[in-house]
Amino acid sequence: MMVNCCGLLTANKEPVPLKSVGVELEVRDHVATVVSTLNYENKEDKPLEAVFVFPLPGDAAVCHFSATIGQTQIVAEVKEKQEAREEYDDALSSGQQAFLLEESEQSPDIFSLSVGSLPPGESASIRLEYVTELAVQADDGLRFCLPAVLNPRYQPQGSGGSEGASVQVTSVPASLVPYSLSFSARVSSPRPVSKVESNCSLDPLQYLNPEQTQATVKLAAGHKFDRDVELLIYYKDAHQPTAVVEAGQASAKPGTLMGDPVVMLSLYPEFPQAVMSSVASCGEFVFLLDRSGSMDCPMDRSKRRETRIGSARDTLLLLLKSLPMGCYFNIYSFGSSFQHIFPKSVEYSQKTMEEALKTVEEMGADLGGTEILNPLKHIYSQPCIPNQPRQLFVFTDGEVGNTKEVISLVKKNSGSHRCFSFGIGEGASSALINGLAKEGGGHAQFITGTDRMQPKVMQSLRFALQPAVVDISVTWDLPKGVSVTVLSPPITALFQGQRSLIYAQLTGESSKAAEGCVTVKYSLAGHPSQNQLHFSLKPAEDTGLTVHRLAARTLIRSLEMEERERRGEQDKGVKKKVVEVSVQSGMSSVFTAFIAVNKGDGKAVQGPLVRRNVPTPRLMMMACSMQRMLCFDPDSLNGHKMIKQSVRNSSLRSLSLHGWWTHTTTEDCYSALQCDPEPCGASRSIHAALSTSRAAAEPACKSKLKSGGSTAGLFSNLRKKLGALKNPHQMPPEPQDLLSSCNEDCTEPKQTPRDPLLQLVSLQKASGCWVLDPALAAALGKTRKKVEKRKPSSVNQEVWATILALIWLHGFKVDAQDEWQLLAMKAVSWLRAQNASCVTECVEAGNVLLGCNVKKDVLGL
Repeated sequence: MMVNCCGLLTANKEPVPLKSVGVELEVRDHVATVVSTLNYENKEDKPLEAVFVFPLPGDAAVCHFSATIGQTQIVAEVKEKQEAREEYDDALSSGQQAFLLEESEQSPDIFSLSVGSLPPGESASIRLEYVTELAVQADDGLRFCLPAVLNPRYQPQGSGGSEGASVQVTSVPASLVPYSLSFSARVSSPRPVSKVESNCSLDPLQYLNPEQTQATVKLAAGHKFDRDVELLIYYKDAHQPTAVVEAGQASAKPGTLMGDPVVMLSLYPEFPQAVMSSVASCGEFVFLLDRSGSMDCPMDRSKRRETRIGSARDTLLLLLKSLPMGCYFNIYSFGSSFQHIFPKSVEYSQKTMEEALKTVEEMGADLGGTEILNPLKHIYSQPCIPNQPRQLFVFTDGEVGNTKEVISLVKKNSGSHRCFSFGIGEGASSALINGLAKEGGGHAQFITGTDRMQPKVMQSLRFALQPAVVDISVTWDLPKGVSVTVLSPPITALFQGQRSLIYAQLTGESSKAAEGCVTVKYSLAGHPSQNQLHFSLKPAEDTGLTVHRLAARTLIRSLEMEERERRGEQDKGVKKKVVEVSVQSGMSSVFTAFIAVNKGDGKAVQGPLVRRNVPTPRLMMMACSMQRMLCFDPDSLNGHKMIKQSVRNSSLRSLSLHGWWTHTTTEDCYSALQCDPEPCGASRSIHAALSTSRAAAEPACKSKLKSGGSTAGLFSNLRKKLGALKNPHQMPPEPQDLLSSCNEDCTEPKQTPRDPLLQLVSLQKASGCWVLDPALAAALGKTRKKVEKRKPSSVNQEVWATILALIWLHGFKVDAQDEWQLLAMKAVSWLRAQNASCVTECVEAGNVLLGCNVKKDVLGL
């Protein structure tokens, strides 16, 4: 029987009390304050407890939490976590309203909000405030990300067991999220705001003053929750070193973190051009690639052909072609298990490069879950190669549950390598990606929406090829009577144009006109260097307590890491210190929680309490997961029973379908097929189709995937077939017939032609040269005969081919120079080593052949 439900509903037809989320962002230079307002309303006839698990930026510092019921506002306090939980439970058991906000013990970018004893017909408004720093991008933009998507996190067996149960998540496909989001931003800076870009639709930028130093922008109506909301903010002048001193809190005791002034230093080191133009010719490059099931999802929903794993394969091609001769490398991939191409890192040569590329070409998203810990342990167990600094590149969509365990392992081994991390797709854990790079002394990048992975990864490779900055020290010169306590961990990595932040507490008295100076000394390629920054000790106006809060967050995170490293020891002093700093500063931590109880008029809420889990959006991984199950899994019926059970248990953990991993639920499948699982006979049909034998299923799908097609047509026909089954007693067609008939119209175009740039790059030799052959001629858009006819007679074929490739890159792909710059430099070095004559004649002839006008000096010749 069909049941019509009204109001706010989950995918399971349960009423949801969360009506809307409003977010206000205020950006001051490179620091952001975010205020989120969550509006709840209980339309049921019984009191409710609403539980909402949601993502925040991994480095966010939650500093305020309050609730408004009617005309009454209750401001939450920070208390030790167990104490806060007991107070919340006591309040609910006595019929009082209570609100609890706590950070996940597995990952600092997941929070759980409990709204307890919301009476029938009552509304409540929750206000949540946090502060965060904005990361500097390669093009000098500042990136803010509001995580709207929370993908299920894979929790390896036996991982994090001592930290308590996993956060319980209820999630639905992004298109079914039953509440709205509004988002507005106000940007201000001493420098003009040139533009604000986003991966989501924005209303036009509005300037608030003639100098254009203040502006506002809003998210256009109708956000679909299918992606994180990303803003890129650009100022007219490049970033400069700055210092902001913030006065202490008047009510706080002098000598404490909140009572003393705090300084925030933003350093942008500038290295000598001569050093930066040189590229290291040594190093051990280890690439670690996620091949879990979720990597089969599209990079961008509007261009479903390019998957995350496909983009990663293309990126590995560019990386391998750009490595310098004389270095060492290896490629690991992981899922539920892990693999490596070579038993240990090998010297880079034409032979090893070709062997690696052949293996990379066959890599799919077919290794199951996301167990990143074991491959990392294996990499770190390998002895480092003398005079070959280890550089680790990690590619993942960041859906792991043991984030802190992984980051701790990287920190433990930070002395032996640098770690560069890449978060792929919506919902990648910012705590994991940023944490890997921060503790590994590397650099983090996020690739979302229409972003191309290749330019971001190649920027990190340029960082890795730069000489490592060593012997970093920071010294302070302050007026007499003023002392400094540095709150940030020591700086372990410096990169050209990348910001380093230092927070420090200033204790003592000084005149308002007094100045301080900080000096950063380091050694770069054997050359001692230093940068100095002079700053006024006069506190800035209108910063509130933002700098103090960010400083407290920095100290809390450092102490939490120290506590984790010392876990098992009897000393509880570090945990006690975390709680003390958290409570004193009003900032969240893993050992504390925000608790608010409405004592109100003393009247108890009547009736049994009903729990409602508010669903968070996640990306629909139906297509990639169903595709694999239809093609390869002979026992998918049992798998889907397991998944249904997992949804009922709201488990964070993904479930194994005989080696294939999916975050897709049976409810997702019906949603995608637009057919209700209960009133029709589709249930039996789908299960019958999914449990088809391997022999019946493979002809329907596997050949289509091999030919480069997709299963879009198959699903379209499957939907039509199943949609016709409205009678629950109607016998479904035979599974073989169902798959066969659904496959009739699955005519997709053959595999799309390879990108011309990647086609040319794939032909380059490890030494940097190209060979004159039909494949190169085709990549240049010419016949071999025409190419050979234009060759100056005194020039050998490889020199001619390499110059042609360089002219083509500069003439037709200058907009993608970030992607091919390193391999072009390698080609130029090879040409110089040949001492070839007639280079000018070759360049002129090449321009005529290709229809370009590229000068010899532009090529670097």
